[in-house]
Amino acid sequence: MIFVTVGTQGHFDRLIRTVDVWAGLRGRTDVFAQTGPSKYRPIHIGHKPFIGPVEFRKQVEKASLVVAHAGMGSIITALELGKRIIVMPRRADLGEQRNDHQMATAKRFAEQSRIVVAVGEQELLELLDQLGMHRDAERIAVQASPHLITTIRTFIKSGNVDLENSGVSTSVE
Repeated sequence: MIFVTVGTQGHFDRLIRTVDVWAGLRGRTDVFAQTGPSKYRPIHIGHKPFIGPVEFRKQVEKASLVVAHAGMGSIITALELGKRIIVMPRRADLGEQRNDHQMATAKRFAEQSRIVVAVGEQELLELLDQLGMHRDAERIAVQASPHLITTIRTFIKSGNVDLENSGVSTSVE
């Protein structure tokens, strides 16, 4: 089963339309999408505008592949559950986002070889056609490692946090 998600904060018709068209051309009936406030109504895939956190996690758990926008929640959940994920970031130049933070997120995770990224529709279609070639994702831990927590705790307790000279505003306006 393929689970597609665009998050809840905005439409992402380009992603939903591309997967819907692909599913229709390939005769795939095992695709379900959480579409958000999309204007596009899929024809070939199951869909709901919104699902709750419990249902979201269930969908990711039963999926063999997740296709998502570059939202941290979607990426982290897929990686936590060891699911393969193709990410298509929303793009500011197409009016899908105010800035390109999703492009930056996708680039960073791709550099770590944790996700596969499709910037455009044609690239997404090609990646979907190569489903068997995607390797399973390595699971990430649900919590930060004890070493990281100890390091941060030690840093904070050492008094090396100098908010006055850090450039961080500490005033309440």
